[in-house]
Amino acid sequence: MFAISILVLLSITAQLTADHGFDVRHHLSTVTTYDAAKDIVKASANNIPDGCTPIHLNLVARHGARSPTIKRMRELDKLASHLEELIKDAEEQKMSLEKVPLWLRGWKSPWRAKLKGGELITKGEEEMYNLGIRIRERFPELFEEEYHPDVYPIKATQVPRASASAVAFGIGFLSEKGTLGPARHRAFAVTSESRASDIILRFHDCCGKYKAFRKSQEPAVDKLKESVLDEITSALTSRYGLNFTRKNVAMLWFLCKQEASVLDITDQACDLFSPSEVALLEWTDDLEMFILKGYGNSINYRMGVPLLADVVQSMEQAIKAKEEKHAPGSYEKARLRFAHAETVVPFTCLLGLFLDDSEFQKIQREESLEPPPKPPQSRNWRGSNVAPFAGNNMLVLHSCPSNSASKYFVQVLHNEHPIPMAGCNGSDFCPFEEFKEKIVAPHLKHDYNSVCTVQPEEPEHKPATNPFF
Repeated sequence: MFAISILVLLSITAQLTADHGFDVRHHLSTVTTYDAAKDIVKASANNIPDGCTPIHLNLVARHGARSPTIKRMRELDKLASHLEELIKDAEEQKMSLEKVPLWLRGWKSPWRAKLKGGELITKGEEEMYNLGIRIRERFPELFEEEYHPDVYPIKATQVPRASASAVAFGIGFLSEKGTLGPARHRAFAVTSESRASDIILRFHDCCGKYKAFRKSQEPAVDKLKESVLDEITSALTSRYGLNFTRKNVAMLWFLCKQEASVLDITDQACDLFSPSEVALLEWTDDLEMFILKGYGNSINYRMGVPLLADVVQSMEQAIKAKEEKHAPGSYEKARLRFAHAETVVPFTCLLGLFLDDSEFQKIQREESLEPPPKPPQSRNWRGSNVAPFAGNNMLVLHSCPSNSASKYFVQVLHNEHPIPMAGCNGSDFCPFEEFKEKIVAPHLKHDYNSVCTVQPEEPEHKPATNPFF
């Protein structure tokens, strides 16, 4: 009996120790801030062979941290009313409120007075500004030329938080390169395509088949979340003595993510949940991202082929300029793009990142992958890694003249860390021709119009079979 008591005590102590080191800011799926994501990303070694020099860079980045959208702000206002009703009901039933956190009584949304939402916040500006500085310092050979929009084109979607991210990045990337003001800023150009026709950075908005697929699958995704939400709803009701509903819990989790990432508050809504409950809620978000934006269906990423083609074309132009010895300043050195999670996640899938070799072979054959395993099982597919705020993929083209097999190599950096590519034998440094043949070519055989156009003669779209049932 004494031995069992000791084991129980050790188990509790171990759990408390683990919980003490738990930081909810690392577990907010795609609402994770960039600094938190960089802390937890698993990076391979940066092994660039001697004699290799970067000659071109492609950046595909998500916007920085933003405020909630106006729609979500109104939902938080409704949550405040629901919480007030729960407290009132408990008081009327003469129930003790001792277990109810003080902050929850009389809580009002910090965004209740706002009339607009979804904009880049100060933290997001800093994320992008610092990213611009770091990239310039990391690749001095690429950014030694005088700025010109044809040498360093900066592109963004027409959504203000994306274009504002491009501006913040540009201020950092060109800091002290101009003559404007004490900080020596300089003007630069940010170009955008119309939202209605931007198939490179907002392909998800222009793809009819994808929008129909997503609409058909969203109810099934909500259904998949229900068991987790019901389990946690029951736990919170017992823990705090309030009759929470599933919808209340979903909104409290949303509030937790906003407080932790936007306001850096972790001792209110986030504190309602245990670390194991946070892990389950994070998994439901990651599962949704997998099904509706990621490897869950090939249309999610195949609609991104125009972006992939644009990246490859820019690298081929850089190689041509190198081979033909074009004069410095006469050709493009970096193509810098700023968009959304709906852009970065499919592009990450097109590159075959976060997959092992067998999974990569499956997506090449357009076969479905297994969903990310439920906690406590480990998984590679985490929104906090794949597409946090300011999350990015960089493809750096290197010239390696002394290499006998290939003169040009592509290195892929995910959130600034070298990342293995299953399509290149697990290397993050891939011969350009092999990169094109094994990773790019299988996708580019698909035409955007054929992937996305809903034919008039097609019957009304029916819900697709979901591989997760």
